[in-house]
This record gives sequence, structure tokens and C-alpha cells, in this order.
Amino acid sequence: MNDSDIAVSNQLEGKSPFELRVNLGKSIPESDVRTALTTGDMGFLHSFTTGSTVDGPGVRVVAWTTGCQFRCLYCHNPDTWTLTNGVPVTIARAKEQLGKYRRGLKVMSGGFTLSGGEPLMQDRFAVKLLRAAKEFGIHTALDTNGSLGDRLSDAELDLIDLVLLDIKSFDPELHRRVTGAEVAPVLEFARRLAARRKQIWIRFVLVPGYTDNPDNVEGVAKFARA
Repeated sequence: MNDSDIAVSNQLEGKSPFELRVNLGKSIPESDVRTALTTGDMGFLHSFTTGSTVDGPGVRVVAWTTGCQFRCLYCHNPDTWTLTNGVPVTIARAKEQLGKYRRGLKVMSGGFTLSGGEPLMQDRFAVKLLRAAKEFGIHTALDTNGSLGDRLSDAELDLIDLVLLDIKSFDPELHRRVTGAEVAPVLEFARRLAARRKQIWIRFVLVPGYTDNPDNVEGVAKFARA
């Protein structure tokens, strides 16, 4: 491992995914950013954590991407909203890092979870990283707000063993108020996953004064049961 590889590893392996990180990719030319988004040969990562037991089954490695189109009023990682706040990492380097954990993850019945930010803001990078995990024989999970699910083909969905689907609110008006975005694409993606019998864990954050209206909570529960 050379000095630059060590530096990238030290930047990414955070003590917590809640660390504030800004401008780590600001030196990357805009043309290179556009190329990265198109090809997926490079991605922007906020951090990665090991030993997670809440982001899918077993013990997991979690990669946290930057870039998100939602503006949740209660977001705990607003630094992930901006793509270039993340560390630029080539897909080759990301695969190499992930490969180091494959044996341990299998032993601990765990896997790899791609989270964010919103991972599908970097959908080509996400697909390449999830495919690499599957090639390593690692269980894969995607933690997403679901609004960009149409960026994935059916074949690409097959690279994902579990979708952690964040439904911020069931009520359309409330969803717009707390996220600045529409809920309809999220629910449509959920229906698409269900039709393909994809395993889904619905995630809903109960925030007093924002999402705790009983009708809203009941709406999410009824949708999840349907």
C-alpha cells in the first residue's frame, strides 16, 4: 500500500458515520465529476464503518456515499448532501478494500451495506460496488430513500439481496414539507420491489413535531402490510 492509499483509507475509516466532513473532493474538476457519475469508475464516499449490526443482518461493513436530493429537516448528516464533500475513490480501490472483509463477513453472517446520503445519486458507482460484493459472495443491502429507484434495471436489482427503504412520510404534503421532495416515486419503487419479491426492510423515523402524526404513522404501517 502506498502513501496515497494509506491517506485515503485514513480519511474514509471514520470513528462514526456522524462525523462532519466537507470539501474532501473539492479539487476534482467538474468534468471528472460528470465522467465519474456516468461511468461509475469513481465514487465519492463520506466514510465507511465496520462492525455495524443495525444496517442489515449480521455484522456488516457500511459505505456511506455523498450526494442526496432530499433536504430532510431532521437530517443528521447534512454534509452528505453535497457530492464533493466526499472522498473520491476509484471503483478498483473500493473493491480492494471490500475484498479484505469478505471472509470475516461470511463467518459473522453479515455483509455489505451501501448507504448515504442517497447512494443512487451515484447509481453507476453503486451498481459496480454491489456487483463486486456479489462476486465476493457477500450479502448485499442498499439503504435508499427510493426516489431514484428507476435508475436501476431489473437485472441490477438482482445484485441487491435486501433493500432498506426509508419512507420519510406516507402523507404527500408532509413528505414535501420534511424532505422537499415527492413521496410518489418512493412508494412506486416499493411496489416494484414487492412485485419482484425483493426482501425489504421499511425504515421510518418517528420525529416529534414532524412525522409523529398518528394518521401518518398508520399510513406507513398499512402500506408496509399491503
